[in-house]
Amino acid sequence: MLKYSLKRLLWAIITLWVIITITFIIMKIIPGNPFAKEGPMPPAIYNNLQKHYNLDKPEIVQYGLYLKSLLQLDFGPSMKSKTLTVNDYIKKGFPVSLHLGLQALIIAITFGLILGVIAALYHNRWPDYLSMVIAILGISVPSFILATFLIQYFAVYLKVLPVATWKSWAHTVLPSISLAMLPTAYLARLMRSSMLEVMNQDYMLTAKAKGLGRSMIIIKHAIRNAILPVVTVLGITTANLVTGSFIIEHIFGIPGMGEMFVKSIFNRDYSVILGSTVFYSAILIFLIFVVDVAYTWIDPRIKVAKENI
Repeated sequence: MLKYSLKRLLWAIITLWVIITITFIIMKIIPGNPFAKEGPMPPAIYNNLQKHYNLDKPEIVQYGLYLKSLLQLDFGPSMKSKTLTVNDYIKKGFPVSLHLGLQALIIAITFGLILGVIAALYHNRWPDYLSMVIAILGISVPSFILATFLIQYFAVYLKVLPVATWKSWAHTVLPSISLAMLPTAYLARLMRSSMLEVMNQDYMLTAKAKGLGRSMIIIKHAIRNAILPVVTVLGITTANLVTGSFIIEHIFGIPGMGEMFVKSIFNRDYSVILGSTVFYSAILIFLIFVVDVAYTWIDPRIKVAKENI
């Protein structure tokens, strides 16, 4: 188990390094100038800006300096803000996206598993059809359409929830639901198919033959084994929700990482784009690593063979 975890950790580090390298190269080859919106400027000022951000040095030297700063958990200065660094942007935006993402994740896991289990237990009956209709709508309807509908109905028509911004718990309800709808639908369909497969296994028939109650069979044997595929996708799902949704945060005016990333693209703030991409990738890779390790702990049937280590 320890060797398996160390191997996964090593591959996680290598993967992150590859992402950092590719992102750095892309930032260097895309057209444009981070100081273009500043307007015409004297050559002396332009050269000073290039020197301040180490852009006057060879690209391989810039790459080395950036890796060194990342090892110190320093994402560098913003090229547009005179007072804020990329770390300041992340410290400001990530807690908001984390709050929104965790709230959406709780909604997605809770209702996704419930809908999936109900659909499997009442296969080819009206609860199954109703659950799958909800899931299909969740997958088919774009998040910005759902967000617009929720704003129009609950904020404008009923006036029970605020329209936008980020001030109180009430402001989190509509964006959380909008953000959670797609993963809820996906988890519901995944849980349903997994439950149907598990319920046809031989050990389920054995449990029934032993005289175990229906609730015990469903909870201890069916759900426990059927939830494994769901756990596999939770890493990516969690990372996507926690790091923020560009569209949802922009629609509701939420000052999270998604909104920060959109503004950095419009402003050509390359250091913020690069830093937020690396930060997002690090979270995604870490969560996938946690899921890989947790997967072997959740399912006792999984054994890590020495030849796979």
